Amino acid sequence: MTHTAPHVAIIGGGPAGLMAAEVLALGGARVELFDAMPSVGRKFLLAGVGGMNITHSEPKTAFLARYGERRDEITALLEGFGAEELREWIHDLGIQTFVGTSGRVFPTDMKAAPLLRAWLKRLREQGVVIHTRQRWLGWDDQGALRIATAAGETRVAADACLLALGGGSWTRLGSDGAWVSVLEARGVPVVPLQPSNCGFEVEAWSPLLKEKFAGAPIKSTAIRLGDQPPRLGEFVLTATGVEGSLIYALSAAIRDRINAQGSATIHLDLLPSQPQEKVAKALAKPRGSRSMAKHLHSQLGIDGARAGLLRELASKDDFADPARLAAVIKALPLTLVKARPLDEAISSAGGVPFDMLDANLMLKQLPGVFCAGEMLDWEAPTGGYLLTACFASGRAAGLGVLEWLARR
Repeated sequence: MTHTAPHVAIIGGGPAGLMAAEVLALGGARVELFDAMPSVGRKFLLAGVGGMNITHSEPKTAFLARYGERRDEITALLEGFGAEELREWIHDLGIQTFVGTSGRVFPTDMKAAPLLRAWLKRLREQGVVIHTRQRWLGWDDQGALRIATAAGETRVAADACLLALGGGSWTRLGSDGAWVSVLEARGVPVVPLQPSNCGFEVEAWSPLLKEKFAGAPIKSTAIRLGDQPPRLGEFVLTATGVEGSLIYALSAAIRDRINAQGSATIHLDLLPSQPQEKVAKALAKPRGSRSMAKHLHSQLGIDGARAGLLRELASKDDFADPARLAAVIKALPLTLVKARPLDEAISSAGGVPFDMLDANLMLKQLPGVFCAGEMLDWEAPTGGYLLTACFASGRAAGLGVLEWLARR
């Protein structure tokens, strides 16, 4: 008796979809991958501009804590394919990695393209067939996949389907969230997509601040939100508000606070390495005929964009009292009123809830349909955590498909 290899269709050619394709091909499945864009891995490649941060080397407990409310669900995925396994997998592609001073892990050449090329070559050798410029539209009445191509709509009948369609950010790279309505039409509830790792807007900057300092970095600053411990890093002033790595690290908490209360006030410590008493003592020194701007520069090194932000947010009364000004410098309040649009965000929150999926990431309401990657309801800060979980979820979903097919 001859056995025909099961046919699996994967929708989406990002890290999750490609990893699932590799697992399935190695498991003996006949794999076809469909992507709406002209080439696969486009968001992956853009994420590598300026340095391909693939994962992070921090201890496991701290690593897993980065996934917040979805820590338990993501931990289950990372058990089989965590940061160390991901690095070994990359090395097996012939790409070496190194750990940067921040603990982030990068390919030696800091680029995403060589990694993706090596990976796609291996997938082709494993028999994976990749179709580009082919957009998934859903299912027909017989359960076949509807695929839009340049030549018109076609149907694909597969033994199983794995969706790895990304979130809702960076529409131009394919993550447009169009899949949400398709799944909802089939009775699968989806948590609304929201921006994550994003910038935020203030009510309004003064024309002077926008003209002089939009685009300027604020380095070596600490930010505190509510009772959370302060975080040290840097961010960037924009024409509408703030963005950058330090803001992204707090974006989930800031966004949730805005959703609940209409705004979120963060407190900036402009001199995190100096105690408030020392700052107050420096400010209390006689400045004679010098301006306050020169006094701040000479005594505390506060100038440029940092001084402009202080002038923007502190009151005249604050500047009139050295002790009061010192307190403001150590906890400068900045009120944020809304997140920047989803399409500008690095990633998105929301998506398919984990309670709609079984342990193998198969939709309970749609047997034979699996989900992976950013389209699941989770989020994480930048620093390699997003990519690591996308790879891991693709692997877990691919293994889940193989297990399901074996049971059938």
